[in-house]
Amino acid sequence: MPLSARFNIPRPLKRLLPTTLFGRSLLIIILPVAIMQIAVTWAFFDAHWQSVTSKLSEGLAGDIAWAVQSYEDDPSPAAVAKLAQRAEDSMSLSIAFQKGRKLPTGHRPSLFAALDRSLQKALEDRLDNPFWFDTTRYTAYIDIRVQVEGGVLQIYALRDRAYATQGHIFILWMVVATMLLTAIAILFIRNQVRAIERLADAADAFGRGEDPDFKPHGAREVRKAAYAFIAMKARIVRHIEQRTALLASVSHDLRTPLTRLKLEMAMSEPSEQLEAMKGDLSEMEHMIDEYLAFARGEGGEDARVVDLTELVQGVVADAERGGAAIETEITQGLEARLRPLAFRRALANLVDNGVAHADRVKVTATARQTGGVEIAVDDDGPGIPEDRYEEAFKPFSRLDESRNQNEKGVGLGLAIARDMARGLGGDLVLSRSAMGGLRALMRLPG
Repeated sequence: MPLSARFNIPRPLKRLLPTTLFGRSLLIIILPVAIMQIAVTWAFFDAHWQSVTSKLSEGLAGDIAWAVQSYEDDPSPAAVAKLAQRAEDSMSLSIAFQKGRKLPTGHRPSLFAALDRSLQKALEDRLDNPFWFDTTRYTAYIDIRVQVEGGVLQIYALRDRAYATQGHIFILWMVVATMLLTAIAILFIRNQVRAIERLADAADAFGRGEDPDFKPHGAREVRKAAYAFIAMKARIVRHIEQRTALLASVSHDLRTPLTRLKLEMAMSEPSEQLEAMKGDLSEMEHMIDEYLAFARGEGGEDARVVDLTELVQGVVADAERGGAAIETEITQGLEARLRPLAFRRALANLVDNGVAHADRVKVTATARQTGGVEIAVDDDGPGIPEDRYEEAFKPFSRLDESRNQNEKGVGLGLAIARDMARGLGGDLVLSRSAMGGLRALMRLPG
């Protein structure tokens, strides 16, 4: 039987356990220490303190039995006075005879019931007379009363004559030691966990396209992971730079013959065939631009907090200058941390897709109740089947069956937009629009 099957933690217990590394590490250290402290304390009380208390209670019970026997031998007032004086001097007992009294019937429970049971047993073993005692009324004394002929013999005894009263010092030291150990554990674990948190923050920042200033900290294993992250980051950056440089070079090399062809066409006699060739050249140039934009991503631009309302309105205005009619519902004063040029390019792609495939397009920008902002682009076009939403985000995907091809599009608009949103810690999702077509919903952190 595998170990994982034999040592599974019950699900209800898992919900009570901490989920953070700090909490779990602290639990691993504190729980065994707490169990050990409880076990030691239990053993101390059960073996040592209880044993000492039993001996003390037996000694006190013996003195009380002697006092009761002495009274019964001679109950005269003079003998009682002499008995009280001798008990005060020799045994620190205060004895008084209450003539005609009866034992109390009530009994107040004690916090340390086990200690009361020890005294109860000791008195039962030594006394034949009915008795009653109270350990809660006075802080330093125990009130013990014994029924004798003619009344009640009331005896006050110091509490430490019946109980080992210094036991709480042991408990105090145990508590102080546990608190000190916990404080030290929290200090050291916090330092180790902070190093892992810094590594996670650096990885998250790098995933958003930032260049974090990160230095390895913490234990050797954590530093090893940090150095591996730094090396991986350098390889990824180098790969992106090489890819961007390669595509930039290809773009530059292709633009040269395209420019020559455009010049030759400009000097040629106008014809229907010539106009078709010019359209092909324009489409090729647009494709090169999109390839380069997809490869470059947002690496060359730093993220900053910007006025999102102004950016969205600017993208809508650019689309309207191109002849599109767009409805807007934009909340004023929206702000978000993003890369302005990359965001404009991504939102423009979404708006252009809607304009190309629908008659009506609506852009909505609002603040989210949970923080951040949402930008939605709705249209009344043919839409996309739900089972093909993810396929639409794949580079160079055209979805010819669902939406008419954009004459200039190469299937990179949605891929660029999602990369931009995810690079900022947000996302881009597709759904059915209330207008009947497609809704592209971009969520961005505040």
